[in-house]
Amino acid sequence: MCGVVGYVGDPGPEDGLSLLHGLCGALRHRGPDDDGVLLLDGAGLGHTRLAVVDIEGGRQPMASRDGQVFVSFNGEIFNYVELRRELEDRGRRFRTTSDTEVLLQLYEEYGPDCVRRLNGDFAFAIWDARRRRMVMARDRIGVRPLFVTRRAGLVVFASEIKALLTVPGVRAEIDPIALDQIFTLWAPIPPRTAFKDIEELPPAHMLIVEDGRASLSAYWELAFPRRGEVRPARGEAAWRDEVRALLEDATAIRMRSDVPVGAYLSGGLDSAAVAALAARLAPAGLNTFSVTFDSAEHDESAFQAVMVDRLGTRHRSIACGGGAIARAFAAVVAHAERPILRTAPAPLYLLSGLVRESGMKVVLTGEGADEIFAGYDLFKEAKLRRFCARQPASRRRPQLLRRLYPYLPGLQQQTPESLAAFFGSDADMADDPLHSHRPRLRGTAATKMFFGADLRATLGDYDAAAELVSRLPEGFREWHPLHQAQYLETRFLLPGYILSSQGDRMAMAHGVEGRFPFLDHRLVELAATIPPEMKLRGLREKHILREAVRDCLPAAILDRPKQPYRAPDSAAFFAPGEPDTVSALLEPEAVRAAGLFNPAAVARLADKCRRGLGRGFRDNAAFVGILSTQLWHRTFVERRESGALPRSRATAL
Repeated sequence: MCGVVGYVGDPGPEDGLSLLHGLCGALRHRGPDDDGVLLLDGAGLGHTRLAVVDIEGGRQPMASRDGQVFVSFNGEIFNYVELRRELEDRGRRFRTTSDTEVLLQLYEEYGPDCVRRLNGDFAFAIWDARRRRMVMARDRIGVRPLFVTRRAGLVVFASEIKALLTVPGVRAEIDPIALDQIFTLWAPIPPRTAFKDIEELPPAHMLIVEDGRASLSAYWELAFPRRGEVRPARGEAAWRDEVRALLEDATAIRMRSDVPVGAYLSGGLDSAAVAALAARLAPAGLNTFSVTFDSAEHDESAFQAVMVDRLGTRHRSIACGGGAIARAFAAVVAHAERPILRTAPAPLYLLSGLVRESGMKVVLTGEGADEIFAGYDLFKEAKLRRFCARQPASRRRPQLLRRLYPYLPGLQQQTPESLAAFFGSDADMADDPLHSHRPRLRGTAATKMFFGADLRATLGDYDAAAELVSRLPEGFREWHPLHQAQYLETRFLLPGYILSSQGDRMAMAHGVEGRFPFLDHRLVELAATIPPEMKLRGLREKHILREAVRDCLPAAILDRPKQPYRAPDSAAFFAPGEPDTVSALLEPEAVRAAGLFNPAAVARLADKCRRGLGRGFRDNAAFVGILSTQLWHRTFVERRESGALPRSRATAL
């Protein structure tokens, strides 16, 4: 895991060196072990390194033997051992044992199509001097980030936006459309980012800049079979065994490292399964890490203890009370580089700090299982809503919705009519491509009532949900409803929020690399073909996964109801005391100065939350969203934080 930076064009030798130093200096947290830059004819590359594979030989940017191809690479190629053997069979010889050199030589052998052969989490830039071509690519699911901006004839790129803000002429300015998307969908729709004129390279895409022209293309797409499409006759046992075999292999290749690999333990099924499989591959024992909470509705420490006892791991945990979340929140927003609607990234930011303090750089996590095996309550909710829509006059069917959310006491008190109205159990909505997500979208979009008049005027009649529909692939409407819902989660919320704001950015803030066995593209592709009823059996989520790992987990973990990862939201900022920054950021003059929200409405919301009355989703999402947007504005637009950037070693070629 590292930081990638570079440019295409000709800023001049001195300007190019200064540009690369500034870019690298902003990403020292991503690569605290080493850094370097290369000045090339028509391009420049820089790198900050977190040394995980081939500690001595894997320095970057790396050049080919003939000095014509150069790479700056962030992430890991997990199948690099197999790819190296293949390349050696084709006559190639290696100077290092790094996956970086495998990528370099794979490009020399296959050109840009080499990306299709990679199994990994990556973002890279390769400069091909012969063709004067820069090839940038990002992994299939979107684990590793890459951002691009264009200035004065240059195309400049970096692993984080804060690096691009060091480029002369680049201003930090909010993109109103992106803000609307965040307050509707939780994240911008790529390539849009929270910043005007700065774009994100979408997952599973390549950007090639050659002869002054840039071309963007997808090299992979998540797809599901058409509803009712005939599959080979296979019993549950065959699906179960294939899931288990692939998950074991995905975990094993993610244990490849020249430094120790640990694991997160949330207390749920997914992280427990990964840790159980990893423990079998760690002869010296496995280090595990977890978050605990003061509040019973968020805490899973009892289940974490069950797994620690079962696996005998060396375990450390960090307690996250409201005060800890509030104190960390400014740093969380600075690393997320966008407004966020929940505080959930904060405990993960603190957890990665614990990992680093423990002397470790790499952890396995369970993200992705809920998306590919249908684990979220949202999938069950959509199924129940369709069930209710078939008898819209029934008062009994909507009451089943209460069973999905026992941890939401307000929901238990709603009438059947209120439940049906809120969840949209309406036969007319059944053909809506966003049917599964409409309740969430309505609940989140309600937070936009706090937008100020100028922002509303700028947005006009823009509809973020309609844009999302316009991005859906051909054939989407022919998929099973569960597969439609899974696609929406996997292609938008997963990379846009979970792997970004809660994943890469929080871990790399402390120089920690997260690895995700469930997001091995082979497992993702397999899960897409598994019949829906084997993933969601009645209202039992992740059925086939539970069966696949049944032998390695205790019943207390295997059969426990799904408890989504959550953290205290508005309450975190008002107990045991209110940080001064909260009142300073939300007082009317500060809100008016930022120009995004209605000062009077924000003041009323802040007072409501301060008195402990902001208990619903809308109030909490609005409070956290507004506070994080104000923090984003202070951090990036007002540029309150500044400091001298460290210089990198440099080589001119």
